[in-house]
Amino acid sequence: MKLKFINADETTSRAKATVHTSGKLGFSKDAIECLNIKEGCSIQFAQNEDDEHDMNLYAIVHEDIKEGAFKILKAGEYFYVNTKNLFDTLGVDYRSKRIIYDIVKGEYEGNKIVKLLRREINKRKKGMPTQ
Repeated sequence: MKLKFINADETTSRAKATVHTSGKLGFSKDAIECLNIKEGCSIQFAQNEDDEHDMNLYAIVHEDIKEGAFKILKAGEYFYVNTKNLFDTLGVDYRSKRIIYDIVKGEYEGNKIVKLLRREINKRKKGMPTQ
């Protein structure tokens, strides 16, 4: 028998993007590193046309500004995308729920893409007890 031990650091991804109440999509520090985001980048989003129940997003990050792509903006050390209109069009309820996307690298038709795995968490109302 030949064993190959798995490094915990290789299986744990903290790369996430969160939809803010304003509709902007903000990237965690780990996501910025994982996606190699820097000033002057843009991102294109896609949906799975074959599965209308797939709530995940798919994306390609470009090193420059591509036509039809969202410009990635910077504020201090923070990167974000103005995605309010996108999420409104998709019917994403980012005002009453916390929408978090876990980022997983992948490939599609020979191109490097990222899969944004959607998680929803109900927001606690102020004054409500925690469980």
